[in-house]
Amino acid sequence: MFFPEGQIRVHLYGQPVDMRKSFDGLYALTRQQLGKDPLSGELFAFINRRATQMKVLYFDRTGFCVWAKRLEAGRFISDWRAVRTREMDWTSLKLLLEGIVPAQQRKRFRRPDDAQIAPSHAALTLQSQHAARYRPTPAECR
Repeated sequence: MFFPEGQIRVHLYGQPVDMRKSFDGLYALTRQQLGKDPLSGELFAFINRRATQMKVLYFDRTGFCVWAKRLEAGRFISDWRAVRTREMDWTSLKLLLEGIVPAQQRKRFRRPDDAQIAPSHAALTLQSQHAARYRPTPAECR
């Protein structure tokens, strides 16, 4: 299945789910616990207690589909206390499926302000070592 990345909504259920549930059980959880319409075309993700299995329920205009993934090693999430029922985007679901949890978003490169630029201790040490080795001759000073 291919989804337009910016247009798909994903709802993560924030409590452990019995993975024996299939279409009807996940449909009922979506309706009753999430309060959402499973026929909307949005994705609904459910994770088991050990966080080693995930199922995603969605409706594609002809019927319900369930994706399932079971990890052989590792977990989708590390701590259930940090998980909340929430809406996320398609990219976040892909990251979750790959086991990548973005803790904090920061810009990779930040240019320092001109006022904050100061030579480091290492730079000053290198400059003083260079000055000690290189002594200009009196002819070079003129």
